Amino acid sequence: MVTPYISIVMAVKDTEPYLPDCLDSIIQQTYTNWELIAVNDHSTDRTPEILQAYAQRDSRIRVFHSNRPKLIPTLQIAYQHCRGTLINRMDSDDKMPAYKLTALVEEWEKYGKGTIIAGGTQHFVDKGEVGKGFLRYEEWLNEVARKSTHYEEIYQECVIPSHCWLIHKDDFDKIGAFDPEVYPEDYDLCFRFYRAGLKVVGIDKILHYWRDRSNRISRTWEEYKDNRYFDLKLRYFYELDRDRNRPLVLWGAGKNGKDMAKLLQSYQDDFHWVCDNENKIGKDIYGVKMQHFNIIPEFEKPQLMIVVASPDAKQNIRKQLADWNKKAVTDFWFFL
Repeated sequence: MVTPYISIVMAVKDTEPYLPDCLDSIIQQTYTNWELIAVNDHSTDRTPEILQAYAQRDSRIRVFHSNRPKLIPTLQIAYQHCRGTLINRMDSDDKMPAYKLTALVEEWEKYGKGTIIAGGTQHFVDKGEVGKGFLRYEEWLNEVARKSTHYEEIYQECVIPSHCWLIHKDDFDKIGAFDPEVYPEDYDLCFRFYRAGLKVVGIDKILHYWRDRSNRISRTWEEYKDNRYFDLKLRYFYELDRDRNRPLVLWGAGKNGKDMAKLLQSYQDDFHWVCDNENKIGKDIYGVKMQHFNIIPEFEKPQLMIVVASPDAKQNIRKQLADWNKKAVTDFWFFL
């Protein structure tokens, strides 16, 4: 039986303390038909020496060096050297469970081209406790994977972590691979999957061990500072889902709602603004009169953007929407 050849793409920068564990976890995969394309991004520690030592031990590990700093250019260089039929990405401070590639390939072979396989993650730290925010994100990601609701939830947060997918190279080329220099690159990639109409199949397995550390780039880079990513979300919303022939309703009057309202006005789009805060209902904010959310069923096939952050409030809103949508009142998306 011929098994697909997997190219694992990995950008590497200053991860000396974690890199051996990462590489060992890849070598220990039960699925053996893979290559690792590891590209050093101007590391200042012993990362290059560690990579070369492992490459000498295992010919499946191929090491290159980036001529342009930063993550996306490094991934682009790695992808140029890929020889595999299937593509996966890895982070050099994380670890794989030994069954990861086997689970991904077995599921992908049920569907073939046109399908992305995605799974669950589990955070870990060497000392102390994983941050509560990351644990909430992990719980949500794993629920999305269990239910395969990636596109339904895509405007909330990045629905597929950068290291937790498998795709055919032809499909990856079709959506531009790592070409766009847009951050966060993993979230932009999810939207490009969505735009291309590729099917995402989630599997209820932990496929990646994700290291939580204080100096991870999601915490230190300017590009990740505002993790709501409203600009990115709105750009794709107006390209893929916004129908200007239908009324747009913004639900949420807090800081998130106000920031989103300003962005919507920059798109020169009229919208209705609703909330449940009696102190704000009836007031004029940015030239828009705040209304009670009960007005939503009065609109003709509205599109609803929900920017409420509280988990309890979200749950209550979902119950209300479920009741309304028995009559197909609205289309809705959560943006947080």
